[in-house]
Amino acid sequence: MASKKQIILPVAVLAVGIAAAVAMSAMKQPPEEKPEEITHPLVQVQPIEVAPVRLNVSSYGVVAPKYSTELVAQVSGQVIDLDEKFVKGGFVKEGDILARIDPNDYEAALIEAEAALAQASSALEIEQAQVQVAKAEWQRITANANEKIPSELYLRKPQLAEKLARFKAAQAAVKRAKRNLERTYIRAPYDAIIESRTVSLGSVVNPGNGFGKLNATSVAEVRLPVADKELQYLPQQGVGAEVMLTADVAGQSMSWKGQIVRSEGVIDNKSRMTYLVAQVEQPYSHLLKPLRFGAYINAEIQGLLIENATLIPHHLVKSGRVATLDDQDKLSYKKLNIIREYNGMVVVDNGVSAGQQLITSALDYPSEGMQLRIDDAVMQSANTQLALKEE
Repeated sequence: MASKKQIILPVAVLAVGIAAAVAMSAMKQPPEEKPEEITHPLVQVQPIEVAPVRLNVSSYGVVAPKYSTELVAQVSGQVIDLDEKFVKGGFVKEGDILARIDPNDYEAALIEAEAALAQASSALEIEQAQVQVAKAEWQRITANANEKIPSELYLRKPQLAEKLARFKAAQAAVKRAKRNLERTYIRAPYDAIIESRTVSLGSVVNPGNGFGKLNATSVAEVRLPVADKELQYLPQQGVGAEVMLTADVAGQSMSWKGQIVRSEGVIDNKSRMTYLVAQVEQPYSHLLKPLRFGAYINAEIQGLLIENATLIPHHLVKSGRVATLDDQDKLSYKKLNIIREYNGMVVVDNGVSAGQQLITSALDYPSEGMQLRIDDAVMQSANTQLALKEE
C-alpha cells in the first residue's frame, strides 16, 4: 500500500506545471490583426503598332531557261571540226560556229549549180534575141498583108517560156546548193550555255541526227505554285508583280529580282495550285552570283499594301477577339477585322488602334472589365527596347 508521501508528490508537481502554463499563456499577446488585401491578376502587355504592311505571298520553284534548243544536222556528212567551247557548261555567243560538217560535196554541188545557171542564162539570152528577130521578120513579111496577129509559135513564145523556166530552176538549184553548204556550219542561234553534246570529231551524221542541246542565257523562268486563296493578296492576281528570289550559292545566301510575266491560267490537277511564271533577265550576267538553271529557289511575291495594319501573334486571338488593357487597367476585349493569317501572325486593319496595350500573358479566369495590374519589370524592359529602336 502506497504511503501518503508517494501520492501527494506527483499531484503537487502536476499542479505546479498547470499553474506555470496558465501564467505563460496569460502573458502572451494576441497577434496583430492586418487589413485584408485584394491582389489583382498580374499581366504582361506590349503597345500595339499600326504601320503599312505588305501582303507578300511565298512560293518556290526551279530555275529553267525560257528558250531551249536541240541542235540537229540538216545535211549528211562527217564532222570535221568542233569548237572548244562546244562542251557541257560552255558559254557561246549568237552566231558562233560550234561544229562543221565536211563541205566538199556541197561545194562541188554549188559549182555544178552555178555552171547550170550560167548555161540557162546564156540560153535565155539567145532565145530572147531570137524572139526579137522573129518579131521583126513577121512585121516585114506582113507589112502589106491582111493578117495582123502572128502565131505564138512563130514568135517563139513557147521556146522563150521553156528557157525562162530552165533559168529559174537553175537559180533555185544554186540557192539550194548555197543553203546546203551553209548548213555544214552548226551555229549557236543565240547566247547560250551548252547543256549537252552528243557528237564527237569524226562522227558521221545524217539529217535529223542530234548535235547537242543548249539553253538561252538571256532570260530565266521559274514556275511558282500559289494556292488559289492566296491570289486575292496579289495585284492583278500576281501578273506584273515584282518577286524576290533567294537561294544558296557556294554556301552564301543570294537574291535576285524578277517579275511575274504571266499566269498559266489553269489549276494543276495534282497539286491544286495555280502556277505563276517569273522571269529574270540575264541570269548569268553576274559572275559572282549567277542564277543557275536547275537551282531550287524560294520566292517572295510582292502583294497588296495595307496602309494601316497591325500584326498580332495568332495565339493571342480568340474567336476573332484580342485582350487589351484600358486606361483604368481593366480587361477589355476588342473585335478584330482579320485580313489574313500566315506565319503564326494575324493581319488586322480594324478593331485596335496604335498605343493600346495588348495583353500578351495568359489569364486564368478572364472576364470583361476585370481589374488587372501590369508586370512593371517586363514593361520597363519593353519601354527600353522601344526607346532604343526609335533612336
